[in-house]
Amino acid sequence: MHDVDLIVTLTGGLTAALVLGYITFKLRLSPIVGYLLAGIAVGPSTPGFHADQQLADQLAEIGVILLMFGVGLQFHLKELLAVKRVAIPGAICQSLVATVLGTLVGFYHGWGFQAGLVFGLAIAVASTVVLVRVLADNGDLHTQTGHIAVGWLVVEDLFTVFVLVMLPVVFGPGDKTFASVASAVGLATVKVGVMIALTFLVGDRVIPWILDKAAGTRSRELFTLTVLVTALGIAVSAAKIFDVSMALGAFLAGMVVGRSQFSLRAATEALPMRDAFAVIFFVSVGMLFHPAYLLKSPGLIAATLAVILIGKPLAAWLIVHFMGYPMRAAVSIGTVLAQIGEFSFILASAGKSLGILDDEASNALIAAAIITITINPLLYRMIGPMENLLKRFFADPGPVENRIHHEQEEPEESGRHRVVVVGYGPVGKTLARLLRDNQIDPVVIELNMDTVRRLEEVGVRALYGDAMHRDVLEHAGVDKAVGLILSSSTMSGGKETIRLARDINKDVFILARTTYLREVPEMREAGADSVFAGEGEVALAMTESLLHRLGATPEQIDRERARVHAEFSAMIGTAEEASVLAAAEADASGPPASQPVAGAPEMSSARRENPLGE
Repeated sequence: MHDVDLIVTLTGGLTAALVLGYITFKLRLSPIVGYLLAGIAVGPSTPGFHADQQLADQLAEIGVILLMFGVGLQFHLKELLAVKRVAIPGAICQSLVATVLGTLVGFYHGWGFQAGLVFGLAIAVASTVVLVRVLADNGDLHTQTGHIAVGWLVVEDLFTVFVLVMLPVVFGPGDKTFASVASAVGLATVKVGVMIALTFLVGDRVIPWILDKAAGTRSRELFTLTVLVTALGIAVSAAKIFDVSMALGAFLAGMVVGRSQFSLRAATEALPMRDAFAVIFFVSVGMLFHPAYLLKSPGLIAATLAVILIGKPLAAWLIVHFMGYPMRAAVSIGTVLAQIGEFSFILASAGKSLGILDDEASNALIAAAIITITINPLLYRMIGPMENLLKRFFADPGPVENRIHHEQEEPEESGRHRVVVVGYGPVGKTLARLLRDNQIDPVVIELNMDTVRRLEEVGVRALYGDAMHRDVLEHAGVDKAVGLILSSSTMSGGKETIRLARDINKDVFILARTTYLREVPEMREAGADSVFAGEGEVALAMTESLLHRLGATPEQIDRERARVHAEFSAMIGTAEEASVLAAAEADASGPPASQPVAGAPEMSSARRENPLGE
């Protein structure tokens, strides 16, 4: 019966999330809003189907672990260091401001200091998912604004991880004197330090070795399973051995994998499961919401929204502006941070499990999250008018930089072109060499780690990953590439790769290779500009060899090649190309292709059956 409840809860929760997530997406809102609404719909406070809250919470725990693993996987210290002058002090100051304001809100509503503090911490951190989505949708993710905002959020995430570790230590059961708290904090700090040291000293060697063995099997299932076991194993070890949160263990596991050459493939292949469990996490949060609290505590919700929509952005704007950054950057950063999301719920769940926060606080956070996530994209589109208004009262230090300069020079900056080559077999190797010889930079996407390492050793940029995933293509730079070459005829998912590449860059020139002629129309329909089928190319090569053996002239060989091309084009349904080639053949001079080749040696009947004499 328990298994049935699990399946029903999963099916009902994911179905509601799918429907409402799709609706919110079509309304150009974050799907997170739909997932939270789905939780309300299947929760106990609304009529109809009710999912099992306990089972949903257990599944949500896995979602939290995988979310934290994903945060660690995408954490790049270089990106943070590039904007450390503003991101580190800015995030710390803004978090303190929001925490103090949240504590005051809790105090005003009759809560104790502990509840107010945890509530303030929960509304101090913004949603990574929402922030990246808003910046990407407005083309600001790779600008100065985007890099500062992402670095800012990285600091907030690190701060939240630290808070998650310290909450049970400071607010756990038992008498809490200053000495006992200080001792507990010191012991927890030592444990965390030892765990971090072991994770990086041992993990940096062991985890990449394990992933390398999994990748060597060329089995996608085994590689995915290895990544998941790594995330869950380190998370559970953190809780059982070091008595710290599983979230911290998962975050550290993600950082170790992210530092290896397997980070891109782990992100694209193993983490779709993270997204599924993350949806369950948001659904489980929505199930805790009781709409009746909107009428019971409108003042609490209004005060919470005021902190998130006014206090946080104002603090961020003042910090960024007075540090000498452009007005538009200051306004953009303040606006995109004016929301709360997944980390707020994780903190609230931790506070509730410790008996610090009650249902009223949880409902206020859920209501505030739904509202702020919904209106944040709309607020971001009003940055222009807000910038113009503030310029009347404050001087603007200067224009926004459109690019962040990295140590490695991009091909476009050096005046060279980029072509992405998928696969490095004999064909891919030949094409990559040809591109380099003609001053074009190839970027190779390959699923053989040994090949990737060899290419990097000789200075060729190579990525370990599957080109069927959008993230891999974007990481390879398809958005700025002049061409994409699918060099393997046995590549699975070629049509999907072509569609993704065409969606990323509508102007990229795509050449694809396939085995059978019947696959050519599908590849062209997917968006390929030129498709080369193994059957056709072998037939042409054999025809040309035979004609050479029979003494045909170059003109006759060209004519026959055109005729074969026309026949193949007619076979695969490209009537326009067939007619053009047929016309070219008809206009060519010389005897028809069906006539015997002039000057060919006379052959006996046996020779005609086997003209090559074999």
